[in-house]
Amino acid sequence: MGPDANREARSPRVLLATGAEAWELDEDADPLLEALAARGIDAGPAVWDDPGVEWAAAELVVVRSTWDYAPRRAEFLDWARRVAAATTLANHPEVLSWNTDKRYLRDLEAAGVPVVRTGFVGPEEPAQRRAALLAEAVASGDEVVVKPSVSAGSKDTGRFGAGELDDAAALAARICAQGRTVMVQPYLGSVDEVGETGLVFFRGEFSHAFNKAALLAPGGEAQHGLFALERIAPATASGPQRRLAEEILTGVIDRFGSVPLYARVDLLTSGDGSPLLLELELTEPSWFLGTDPLAAGRAAGAIAAELG
Repeated sequence: MGPDANREARSPRVLLATGAEAWELDEDADPLLEALAARGIDAGPAVWDDPGVEWAAAELVVVRSTWDYAPRRAEFLDWARRVAAATTLANHPEVLSWNTDKRYLRDLEAAGVPVVRTGFVGPEEPAQRRAALLAEAVASGDEVVVKPSVSAGSKDTGRFGAGELDDAAALAARICAQGRTVMVQPYLGSVDEVGETGLVFFRGEFSHAFNKAALLAPGGEAQHGLFALERIAPATASGPQRRLAEEILTGVIDRFGSVPLYARVDLLTSGDGSPLLLELELTEPSWFLGTDPLAAGRAAGAIAAELG
């Protein structure tokens, strides 16, 4: 039996990229590994910034819980490009580069996607510009959300009322002082009433939906560790939510010329009841596999198909 036959006989090797402190906190980790093992796929975690990992030895690297990348985005994207040059990386580095800065919302809005109203201020812009955006956001939503355009796990994120604009401005100024772009959004009351709905897709096919309860407490900046704790429940996506999420994903496929292994579309509800895009997660989103008994199997099936 020659070497090619040996390669075909062994289980395919999949590395699931994670952060140094993230794997044990990832609720998707165990069900995903179990579902992959049930398909005969040899898989395991690997810390993305560990210099000892031989990424080229894997047939597929899947970006999963790399939740500590935000302060080192350039390093993370360099890593992604190196891995993609050595083996198959999902999602692709071009997708990661675009998606890890939330200014991608501008591109989607320009393409006609209804998004939560968002203003961006770069570190080179004057403080008056930040103040104007904060006042505008509060005027349209009574409260305002301030966060960096490059962030994960709700780090450096705050929710402020009309009487707390000085605190909101202080957070925005601190973000800009670190050389980062700040984003400002009105806080929609529907978040407290119905939460947000996340729709998960694997290889372009809808898998399941979940509901996430309001995460940000009023009155200031969120305080937590690697990521904010979330209250998640199963959900059924409505027809308008499904249609909008599928339109967004079609736009991504057209933009990059390929179907991402995974996508998560996070939607809010506007004042007239129609869905609005909050975030499009193509980099390291939780899939919340536990909200659907078939979700882990679908995820494993998508990875198997990616292996070809």
